[in-house]
Amino acid sequence: MRNLEVLLVSTYELGRQPFGLASPAASLRADGHSVHLLDLSRQTLDEDRVRAADLIAFFLPMHTATRLGVRALAKVRSINSRAHLCAYGLYAPMNAGLLRAMGVATILGGEFESGLRSLARRLAVAEGDITQLPQVEPEISLARQEFLVPDRSGLPPLDKYARLTLPDGSTRVVGYTEASRGCKHRCRHCPIVPVYNGRFRIVSRDVVLEDIRRQVAAGAQHITFGDPDFFNGPAHAVEIVEILHREFPDISYDVTIKVEHLLEQRELLPVLRRTGCAFVTTAVESVDDRVLRMLDKGHSRADFIHLAMLMRTLGLFLVPTFVPFTPWTTLEGYQELLSTIAKLELIENVPPVQLTIRLLIPAGSRLLEITDLYGVELGAFEPERLMYPWRNPDPRVDQLQRELKEMVECESKKGAGRAEIFAEIWKLTHGARAAGSAEAVMSPLPPIAARATIPYLTEPWYC
Repeated sequence: MRNLEVLLVSTYELGRQPFGLASPAASLRADGHSVHLLDLSRQTLDEDRVRAADLIAFFLPMHTATRLGVRALAKVRSINSRAHLCAYGLYAPMNAGLLRAMGVATILGGEFESGLRSLARRLAVAEGDITQLPQVEPEISLARQEFLVPDRSGLPPLDKYARLTLPDGSTRVVGYTEASRGCKHRCRHCPIVPVYNGRFRIVSRDVVLEDIRRQVAAGAQHITFGDPDFFNGPAHAVEIVEILHREFPDISYDVTIKVEHLLEQRELLPVLRRTGCAFVTTAVESVDDRVLRMLDKGHSRADFIHLAMLMRTLGLFLVPTFVPFTPWTTLEGYQELLSTIAKLELIENVPPVQLTIRLLIPAGSRLLEITDLYGVELGAFEPERLMYPWRNPDPRVDQLQRELKEMVECESKKGAGRAEIFAEIWKLTHGARAAGSAEAVMSPLPPIAARATIPYLTEPWYC
């Protein structure tokens, strides 16, 4: 068996050093292959590495990464027509048809490390043209596998990625790891569901902790746990942060946890606070119970309000994320979202971009189960955008979303604060609702409580 030249490529992973490259790199290097890592969010395309590669694999964990990956894939193929092309990650099987049409021969979703290792072993003994070596690995594998400690050799250093900004203005270098994958829930809009379908897999405690130790040695002062839901396995999660805090009491961290899990496991929340959790991200999505039922979120408006008050009592910062623009959004409903955020004193907790997000309906989405039932005007799938287009019955809602997106991007580039941008969002929203109606008087913005800026990552969450 010969050793391959392997190039693993990431296009975007939320400003993090790509776990999706480091984890499979460990497995492939264990087999003796020469593995090079390329993060196009921080590096330029290395054409010499592309030409030398026998296997080129693109990591596609989300929509933005996939759209960027499709562009990079075309250039890579023009540079090296003899390499075997692979795409792996959540969005690879969801867009298999498009990717295969572009020359990708192997598609791997779910637990992809073992599939990549198997593919490399087969390529290493194959003779002749390997570009279209038939795939034998499953497109989606949820088989339990033995994780190795991620090997980050060759990636840009951690200080080249997003940082944690603290209330005093100082920043911390951020590392990233995963304690679990997948999710036990099946929210209709979630891209995890078509692959994991309500299942999750645990990464062993020892692997997670050793990954953290190595990142701390490389300069990490804060750790982001990238699990879709850190409380997939609550006991597993708590054990990890307890050990993390004992070994590195000055290291902070952040996690993502569902609203219903935060409420169900409320007795564990003081543990997060005590062990250095800087903030908890949770996907609220909407404050409209009808929309929450459409999305099958598993929580209600009242649950969110109760959670916000609980977290404040405990001294934990809550960072809610939203999908405020859906086919069922009304101007009144969007205005109510803003009012709720203001009344709960969460304006500083919400990155302004979160108030501009438009519902994404990708290939394989569970939302396709209900679009006909609820009169959604859905267009044909658009391969170049990797989505089904839709229109809101009220054109003012779609127009508002476009105006808000442009305004938030512009104000953010200027360095405007969250409260300042929120006030502009409030004005635009009330202006849109008043247009062409008798409601010409804009409701006053509720008083914004003077609250300390919360810790935040310099690259906000985006899909």
